[in-house]
Amino acid sequence: MRFADFLTQYAGTALGLLGAALAVTLAGIGSAKGTGMTGEAGAGVLCEDPGKFGKALILQPLPGTQGLYGFNVGFLIATLRVAGTPALTLGQGAYLMFTGLSCGLVQWRSSISQGEVSAAGMQILAKNPDQTTKGIILAAIVETYAILGFVAAIIMLFVTYPA
Repeated sequence: MRFADFLTQYAGTALGLLGAALAVTLAGIGSAKGTGMTGEAGAGVLCEDPGKFGKALILQPLPGTQGLYGFNVGFLIATLRVAGTPALTLGQGAYLMFTGLSCGLVQWRSSISQGEVSAAGMQILAKNPDQTTKGIILAAIVETYAILGFVAAIIMLFVTYPA
């Protein structure tokens, strides 16, 4: 098989799978960073007062939700769009790649930002445990943008996907 024939036949599929990989990988990297930052801050709080573990446990996993959003988008791209189409065109593959990339970038950045806010919420917990809910609310506001990125990717996959 000539290289040109190979590209014609498989380039769309390869780009679609790259989109799935980008959604999962970027979101996962960001969530690992965000939950890591929050966990470090929480460990410092728990060194001083182990009794605050329950409240720290609420803040700790918040930046991890973006990894789930990216995983879901990557899964949908790979199973419904790539595996569901015998031969993706180059245009369809590029569309899926940019869908995965845009979702992955939003999840990556918002999870790191949410990790920073959640780590600051740990400081609220350390100094004034009765006000911890305010730190949770501040972190949840960042989640709004992760949800918007997730919903935009879903719209791109199910509403505007080129036939």
